[in-house]
Amino acid sequence: MSALRRGFATMASFKKPSKVVCIGRNYADHVTELNNQRPKQPFFFLKPPSSILLPGDGPVIQPKGVNLHYEVELALIIGKQVRDLNANDEAGALASIESYAISIDMTARNIQNEAKKKGLPWDIAKGFDTFLPLSKIIQKSAIPDPHNVELYLTVNGEDRQRDSTELMLFRIPRILSDISKVMTLEEGDIVITGTPKGVGPVVPGDIMRAGIKVNGKELEEGKIEVKVEESTSSYEYAET
Repeated sequence: MSALRRGFATMASFKKPSKVVCIGRNYADHVTELNNQRPKQPFFFLKPPSSILLPGDGPVIQPKGVNLHYEVELALIIGKQVRDLNANDEAGALASIESYAISIDMTARNIQNEAKKKGLPWDIAKGFDTFLPLSKIIQKSAIPDPHNVELYLTVNGEDRQRDSTELMLFRIPRILSDISKVMTLEEGDIVITGTPKGVGPVVPGDIMRAGIKVNGKELEEGKIEVKVEESTSSYEYAET
């Protein structure tokens, strides 16, 4: 049994990926709702491993001055080194996935919007501590086809996001191919695959619940329930 598999039993390895790679603009309606341009190839960015929030580790923290948005996504946990993968190698792409999880890519939307307008990097907007809540591990066998599952997110019991991964603009083989031609994916790395429409704000006191349904059936291990709390830190965002 690999160290990765042993680590997943305790969730500890979730905190130790070499990187978290995030696919942006991978659902057409989400591209439209944020007035973005539809990408011609997979567009990706990084979140730091320190942004990971494991189940039971506490709330999502809203920094002062931040307009905080949620984005539910299917996460891929990479099980072996992937380099220069052929985009047509669907079997190879799926074989490189160790397991799955559900994630919420928290975004400081006002910081991101300002950075994009000024042509600046927007790492800050994605990288605060607690900005990547994750579910428990979902065994690979529980998701026979990752391109045909339903993702959802509610805020205070109200539906905000609910769509199928079949709406992805770029499927998983193309995603992993494009990433692996730029940076080698290592065992334990996490790839989050983009969010469907319905993103929006949360504020302190809100409770987010997210999850996944396969053939209409809820996967218990894919559930996330996390509260939003205001930061007590001295940090406060100001215009860059």
